[in-house]
Amino acid sequence: MGIKRILLKLSSHLDYPLLIMLLILMLLSLFVQYSAGNENTTHLLMQGGNLLIALIVLVLVANISPWHLLSLAVPLYVGGVLLLLGVATFGDVINGSRRWLHLGVLRIQPSEILKIAAPLMLAWYFHTREATLRLADYGIAAALLALPVLLVARQPDLGTALLIAASGFYVLFFAGLPWRLFLGSVALAGASLPLVWHFLHDYQKQRLLTLLDPTKDPLGAGYHIIQSSIAIGSGGILGEGWLQGTQAHLDFLPEHTTDFVFAVFGEEFGLLGNILLLLLYLAIILRGLILTDRAPNLFARLLSASITLSFFTYVFVNMGMVSGILPVVGVPLPMISYGGTAQLIVLLGFGMMMSANTHRMLNKS
Repeated sequence: MGIKRILLKLSSHLDYPLLIMLLILMLLSLFVQYSAGNENTTHLLMQGGNLLIALIVLVLVANISPWHLLSLAVPLYVGGVLLLLGVATFGDVINGSRRWLHLGVLRIQPSEILKIAAPLMLAWYFHTREATLRLADYGIAAALLALPVLLVARQPDLGTALLIAASGFYVLFFAGLPWRLFLGSVALAGASLPLVWHFLHDYQKQRLLTLLDPTKDPLGAGYHIIQSSIAIGSGGILGEGWLQGTQAHLDFLPEHTTDFVFAVFGEEFGLLGNILLLLLYLAIILRGLILTDRAPNLFARLLSASITLSFFTYVFVNMGMVSGILPVVGVPLPMISYGGTAQLIVLLGFGMMMSANTHRMLNKS
């Protein structure tokens, strides 16, 4: 009886429509990874373990009171920023980038923490200022967001920096960012593009130029886009069939289990499979927006909106990158790509969303 009560209590704070759709994505991931990993059972078990750990985290976080999530916002943000400063000072340099930090026996990438910590911090800030919200508060929130974004961009990791910036911007937008500030920021960002170009690293400039014409360097910078385009195109309407794709199995397609796994999916399941996958992602996003609309308070609404639209951003950027309409920035396809950290961050976010929406009263009791 004790175990049964515990299971009932844990399940009481889960949103089952959202959970079922996420489980379908996990199942799809195992099918795709088995093929992309050349039918390697060890690879499949590793991905299954990653997904299981992330799922357990979702269930546990969904049962944490939103009051405790609020209390974690500041220390998680401050700790994340301090870790980023530690990376800038003591971090390991790998392939010209300083992104990793050794903590005893662990090696972590603190920028991943900020994908959750930054929007959580901003949601906390606006929640505490709800009754006395002023124009200056948006400036303070923007500064809180800019600090980790600049630290991550300096590593350099422009892709992750933009994802953190997007997650924080969604909080600002749903907190009622005045349109004049929004349009002014867009105009300022557009006007600063020539200056930003000057500060980009050579490989970042090359990625942008390759986007315009990948055939200029078909064996170098354009190789990823060309091979992924071939894979998706060869899938046709119905695909070549599960385990029948050639681009990944013959090792033409790089990063075919991680960033470019969508190309493997497109080759094996074709246009029809891509449409069904897009519909599944769309259903998850719509469910997230429904939960956002039902949110009982400002904190829950801002957090749910940011998590939902950040998920949309990950999907859009990855599919755009693999399809050749966006530059290659190293963003995995949520719940499908191989990896532990990315899946953990996504399901941690959805767990927070469930917590904020199923605990109806936000108070200490």
